[in-house]
Amino acid sequence: MSTTTPVTTTPPLVAEKPSAAKVAKKRLSSPWASLAAIVLAVLWTLPTFGLLVSSFRPERAIKTTGWWTFFSNPTLTMDNYKGVFGGDGGVNLANFFINSLIICIPSVLIPLSLAALAAYAFAWINFPGKNILFLMVFALQIVPLQVTLIPLLEIYVNIKITGTFWTLWLSHATFALPLAIYLLHNFMREIPAGLIEAARVDGAGHVSIFFKVMLPLLTPALAAFGIFQFLWVWNDLLVALVFAGGGDEVAPITLQLANLSGTRGTAWQLLSAGAFVSIIVPVTVFLLLQRFFVRGLLAGSVKG
Repeated sequence: MSTTTPVTTTPPLVAEKPSAAKVAKKRLSSPWASLAAIVLAVLWTLPTFGLLVSSFRPERAIKTTGWWTFFSNPTLTMDNYKGVFGGDGGVNLANFFINSLIICIPSVLIPLSLAALAAYAFAWINFPGKNILFLMVFALQIVPLQVTLIPLLEIYVNIKITGTFWTLWLSHATFALPLAIYLLHNFMREIPAGLIEAARVDGAGHVSIFFKVMLPLLTPALAAFGIFQFLWVWNDLLVALVFAGGGDEVAPITLQLANLSGTRGTAWQLLSAGAFVSIIVPVTVFLLLQRFFVRGLLAGSVKG
């Protein structure tokens, strides 16, 4: 008796459709994309390089020729930097440079501290009106900064703190809080609830959970917003004009550069040197901490 074995046919393999992320990664890693990125980077840094070259050129050369002519007749001088630091009858930017640091550091730490606590409350504590209150905080992001300047100035005059660093600290912290709370809240909501529940089972309260569990996980998000806030405050001119325009004791370097541009419109050698001094700190901060900035922006964006 003969038996026949059934013939089994396997269905043809269907090619898996690549995901959108893989397609985007392939396109962005192509040679043409790399070439475009290099061209954009060169075009973006060219004005800064021209400013650096001009800051070391003699006054006559700056006023008569473009910075690119430096390579045909290279001549360097430190007179421009001596002028912006008080030499040869110039202006001394050193005091305003220190003022900017004094303004920036508390203006970063205050909103970060308050926003982290508020974001934890919105994310993991149930209380009446939480959703409505969070919606109001979110809506504050669309309020133009300019409409708050005069009311804030009236408050500062009434409580007699005008002409001090407190006006700048409180103003920058107030303007930064809505965005900081929103970003940190979204980051905290991505943390698994099981981690919080495990801490509660072990007897941890909200204070212990925040400082021992949540705060270490918040480091990338805090670093990202801290860098963003520092760059924003350092480059600010509008808030400084309104709240620190009355005296040089609390004026930042950006305000002094604006005054230098207005009173010494033809002193291009001082303006170029002063402008380059003002960008040293933000560029250095970003280059040193850019990996934290990128990690903070990407944190919580992908699950799994």
